[in-house]
This record gives sequence, structure tokens and C-alpha cells, in this order.
Amino acid sequence: MLYLLLYPLADQFHAFNLFRYITFRSGGAVVTALLISFICGPSVIAWLKSKQGEGQPIRDDGPQSHLIRKKGTPTMGGFLILLALTISTLLWADLANPYVWIALLVTVAFGLIGFFDDYRKLTRRSHRGVSGRSKLLLEIAIAAVACIVLAAVVHQPFANEVAVPFFKNALLNLGWFFVAFGVLVIVGASNSVNLTDGLDGLAIVPTMIAAGCFAFIAYMVGNATFAAYLQLYHIPHADELSVFCGAMVGAGLGFLWFNAPPAMVFMGDTGSLSLGGALGTLSIITKHELVLAIIGGLFVLEAVSVIVQVASFKLTGRRVFRMAPLHHHFEQKGWEEPTVVIRFWIIASILAIAGLATLKLR
Repeated sequence: MLYLLLYPLADQFHAFNLFRYITFRSGGAVVTALLISFICGPSVIAWLKSKQGEGQPIRDDGPQSHLIRKKGTPTMGGFLILLALTISTLLWADLANPYVWIALLVTVAFGLIGFFDDYRKLTRRSHRGVSGRSKLLLEIAIAAVACIVLAAVVHQPFANEVAVPFFKNALLNLGWFFVAFGVLVIVGASNSVNLTDGLDGLAIVPTMIAAGCFAFIAYMVGNATFAAYLQLYHIPHADELSVFCGAMVGAGLGFLWFNAPPAMVFMGDTGSLSLGGALGTLSIITKHELVLAIIGGLFVLEAVSVIVQVASFKLTGRRVFRMAPLHHHFEQKGWEEPTVVIRFWIIASILAIAGLATLKLR
């Protein structure tokens, strides 16, 4: 909004020329989202507490320590993330850019699914909210619409193609199967972040790290000069997504202020589903879907641990891990919660560096 309003006035007010630069607006998005979180956070948390009474229902089949330490903590803190992210993006991004709207609408739509899921859990006083099948169908529908629109919007000839990391000229043309692939990426990323969100601060920091990486990737692929130097596929106008990523980072930092152990609020499915959906959408637009699996490798590990656990128990009656997702396994081994969280942050950072390294290793 500020770009469309103020940049045309740059001839009269030279300072407004700053709004031409994506780097300046990305920084503005970070600071704005952070300030919105700081200003609105206490009021939002107080309102959530007043409406939720006993707070988020804690799973009986999870770590027993959670029944004591986390009882009474409100959930739906993802509303604060969405509020800061949305306002900041609308203020600083070029709203004439279709990629911005696609990423933002997918994020909000997945957030609404999570909101209704959290609401059902609270009203039923149970960890079971909207049925898994209903959630999955809604997520698939939203992701499919987004992928169909992207296939029409993305600059040809990359609309239905997937780039392969480490190879500079390797493109897989999926045709209409691209929609199914895109749905798998968006829905998979969304639910992987959701599975990771089990300890205070565990999911939000790797999400911010991934968002920061995709801010850089979007800026590189959207700039013809940088894309040519790094031998990346140039996606015109994708660099505007750096502003959206900046808003994600700022909103995440603001939420972490209140989610740091011991958490004052949980993000709930409202936050985890929306943030995962955002990362999946960013990867599709920038043509770095496979790189997301490296940058977001921590989320992949958490999801795989659940799949392996369920498959092993159904097939053999034995569990591979003491408890799934993976972070609970280490809790059961005696690791303190902050130890698990910080070590997982370190793993997420290493994987993010490895993912960014693929930009040059081609």
C-alpha cells in the first residue's frame, strides 16, 4: 500500500524513492510486524485467556510433564502472527503483484482452518478438533486452487516445471501433474510445521529461519542479474515476496517474545498450519520446492518420525521411537525441554545453510 501511494510521489519528495527498493521495504515489513506483535500481544493474550478459561487441552498420551507445566496456557496465538504478518504485508508490499496476494491468501486460508480446529478443541475440551479428513480435504482444495492460479501466473516456460537442486539445466515438466505435486508440497509443509509445534519456541524459530532463506531466494530469482550469476531460473517479480518473508520473520520474532519458555501463549493450529502453508507456497513460486525439503529439513524429520512410528506399530506392533513426533522421543530420553528446543534450532540452522548452498552448487 505504501509503495503504491508514496513511490509515485518520489519526483516531488526524493525520500520516497526509498520505497522503490525491495530491501528497504522488506526491512520495514520486519520492523512493522515486530512492533504490531509487541503492541497487540499483551491484549491478544489477555483476550485469549479470558475466552479460553483452562487454556489449551493437553493430550493425555503426550509427555506427562506437559500436563503440569503447560496447563492453563491459552492457544490460538497464531492469530497474533497472522495479524502482524497480514498488516505488515499490506503496508509494505506492492499490492499489484499477484504472487504477494497468492502467498498471503493461502496463509490466511490455512490459518482459518487452524482457527476452527483450535476452536473445536477448546469448546469440546479435547485435543481432538476438526476431523483429520475434513482438515485434509480443505487444505487440498485451497492448495489446488492456489497451484492452478500459479500455473497461469508464473512466467512461462516454468509454469508446470520443477527445478532440481545441484543441476543448472535440470527441469522436470510435470504438466497438469504439477497441481498434484504443488498440493503435496503445500499440504505437506503445513502439516509438517504443525507436527513440529509441540514445545515452547520449537516451531517458530525454524519457520523464521526458513522464511529468511526464502526472502533471499525470492530476491535472487526475481532479479535477472543475480539469477543469471547464480544460474537460477529467473521468475520475474518474485523478488517482491521478500517483503512477505520479512513480515513473516518480524511476526515470528514478535510471537517468540511471548512464546519463549515458559510460554505465555501457544500458536496452535492457527499459526502452525498457516506458516507451513506459506513456506510451501513460497517454494512453489520461486521454483525451489525440493530445496524446501533441505531448508525445512527439521520439519521433514518430525513428519517422517510420525510416519515411521505409525507404520512400524501397525506392521510389527513395535515402536521405533519412545514417542513421536521426534522431539517427544528426546523428552522421553530425559532431555530437558530447552535442551531439545535449542538443539533442534541448531539443526534447523545447519540445514538452512545447506539448503542455501545449493544455490551455488550447480
